[in-house]
Amino acid sequence: MRILVQKFGGSSLTTAEKRERAAHHIVKALEQGYSVCVVVSAMGRKGDPYATDTLLDLIKENGDALGKRERDMLMSCGEVISATTMASMLNAKGFTTAVLTGGQAGILTNDDYTNAQIATINPQRIVRELEQGKVVIVTGFQGRTTEWDTTTLGRGGSDTSATALGVALQAEMVDIFTDVNGIMTADPRIVEEARSLSTITYTEICNMAYQGAKVLHPRAVEIAMQTNTPIRVRSTFSDDGGTLVTSVAEANRVAGEVNDRLITGIAHVSNVTQIKVMAKEGEYDLQMQVFKAMAENEISVDFINVNPLGVAYTVHDEVVEKAVDILHTMGYEPLLTRHCAKVSIIGAGMAGVPGVMARIVEALTKEDIQILQSADSHTTIWVLVKEVDMVRAVRALHKTFDLDKVQF
Repeated sequence: MRILVQKFGGSSLTTAEKRERAAHHIVKALEQGYSVCVVVSAMGRKGDPYATDTLLDLIKENGDALGKRERDMLMSCGEVISATTMASMLNAKGFTTAVLTGGQAGILTNDDYTNAQIATINPQRIVRELEQGKVVIVTGFQGRTTEWDTTTLGRGGSDTSATALGVALQAEMVDIFTDVNGIMTADPRIVEEARSLSTITYTEICNMAYQGAKVLHPRAVEIAMQTNTPIRVRSTFSDDGGTLVTSVAEANRVAGEVNDRLITGIAHVSNVTQIKVMAKEGEYDLQMQVFKAMAENEISVDFINVNPLGVAYTVHDEVVEKAVDILHTMGYEPLLTRHCAKVSIIGAGMAGVPGVMARIVEALTKEDIQILQSADSHTTIWVLVKEVDMVRAVRALHKTFDLDKVQF
């Protein structure tokens, strides 16, 4: 049995016309001989009637005093609505369907409500339904505990559901359908010359996702990477193949030659604040004290630089006041640079190649953009700039590395 997992995001399901396009891809896969497992998100985004954030507004309007377990019960409703609606559409076209919740589909999680982790998947129920010739439609973003309580998987949960089911079912491919035609070299909203990528490695897309690209959730990629399960990121509104996410070896095989591109893409994250804390004379445990305090107060830190004189790191703007208050109670006077942005240059080809940082500095210097902080790994270089310079920085780096010219 050749199995294909297809995931449709909320923006692909908001209208009857869009749902017809989703059904088109399902029918096409069936005609190609696949047994199809479909994973759906809740319809639309905040403000749309059945979107998850819209459902949560009901709680805010009625006391905002619901526990996490019960919130998960509410948040699971949007996907149920999407799944049953798609089933009705396919049934009307003459296809037989089976709608399963995440729990019914065999997704077992821990009990960390609203941000659960998948423990195991038993896909026997799905396989049994597929063997009967049915299209199986699974509610994304959710699973169940050993006590059969409903759980949700947190941000990007439907992507995670799709790739985890793809691995468990030993699917040939996981298709992630969205409203963009694949993964691009930069955000096309700020770089008009951004190009679609035909292939990208698991590591590269994970880095791009962690650094601000929102096409695919990194947790979903990491699950697929464990078994080299290929992912395609495609547009619901096109029959194009989109972007194939796979291993380096497979990406090279698809390209027909060794892929020697230096840089794959530019990502960005805005609305961050840089915090610098200087050590007191004779103080050698500053780093431990500061980061322990941030962790105990559930403040996520990023872009960390440590030296004997102090530390520098970033936090999201919405928690900066909380972070500063904590540091004040510890006797520190932090130096703040508000309204910053992190710009990331990502490419598996840069590992061990000299001169990449020099080209970055040169490009930003020509645009009179100050680099406030930098860091690097084998496949990524990060620079912190002022938020007002972010767009110019992304455009300058995209042009410097010829991402608008190279065929991908």
